[in-house]
Amino acid sequence: MPYISVDFWWVRIFDFPHLQLTLLTALAIATYIIKFDFKDYRDYIFISALIACFIFQFIKIYPYTTFAKYEVLNATNPVKKPFSVLTANVLQENENTDMVMKEIDTMDADVVLFTEVNNRWLKAINQNISNNYRYSVKYPLDNTYGMAMYSKLPLINPKVKFLVSDSIPSIHTKVILNQKDTIQIYCIHPTPPMPQENPMSTDRDTEMMQIALLSSASKYAVVVMGDFNDVAWSQTSKLFKNVSTLLDVRLGRGFFSTYSAKSSILRWPLDHVFISEEFRHIKTQTCSDINSDHFPFYAQLSFEPDIAEEQRPNPPTKLEIERAKKQAERSKNSN
Repeated sequence: MPYISVDFWWVRIFDFPHLQLTLLTALAIATYIIKFDFKDYRDYIFISALIACFIFQFIKIYPYTTFAKYEVLNATNPVKKPFSVLTANVLQENENTDMVMKEIDTMDADVVLFTEVNNRWLKAINQNISNNYRYSVKYPLDNTYGMAMYSKLPLINPKVKFLVSDSIPSIHTKVILNQKDTIQIYCIHPTPPMPQENPMSTDRDTEMMQIALLSSASKYAVVVMGDFNDVAWSQTSKLFKNVSTLLDVRLGRGFFSTYSAKSSILRWPLDHVFISEEFRHIKTQTCSDINSDHFPFYAQLSFEPDIAEEQRPNPPTKLEIERAKKQAERSKNSN
């Protein structure tokens, strides 16, 4: 279904459960072998189809297992240049602000992004967040798409932009690292393809492609973070990653599934940190429960531009760039 080129939510939703489908297919294969006799050619056709399904599903998720190679290499000197980010969807209706702020204090990231922030949440954050977070960009909303970014490091020319809709903000800012290097950060939270939110994936895909094109054109090292409402192995995320020429800290390290925190079975990675090749990996983790439907996602990085060439990704193809530009032009609003 996900390979069908339409944006309807009931097609795009099949991008999500590949891990669950892989496990179910493996269970079906084992059950069929144990419980049933192979009596004629139809049994072999059926088990061959199941095995083919398993291989197809496993190929999709394999890069996010610990059997695969790292895409973001480990830091050469983890102590020298650490830089950490954390993205947390707080769940607008969540009233347990203490759990959220306790986790923020524990992780102590340099840059923290809160999504689903309304005025009540913004007041709670401002009252409880450490004084070390001297810089911020805030845009609270009551539609579950408000966001607020707090930073210990200086921000340059921070802006709130509306790439697709005047009700869906994104944050664009440059950040000065401790070693005085300047990087570019994009924070996003596009709408999910769900009937109660948006029956089409068009707006989500459009925002992701616009950010991908901005990232690829940036003269600075780039970090893109937030609740993407998309899994890393979807066709849209793969196109985003290839066109932006960014790297995924998850590859080779694990799924780090952040949604749904309310279910131990139906869970997949929706919150992401994509980085350019100037960064190296120190630590990645899914954080503790904050009474939200998402777990926060944390990444500690090392800024090492001198050896960026060692993990530079392949440039996107002309077809990929054309597809991204075509999708980006479907925006309702200009930048």
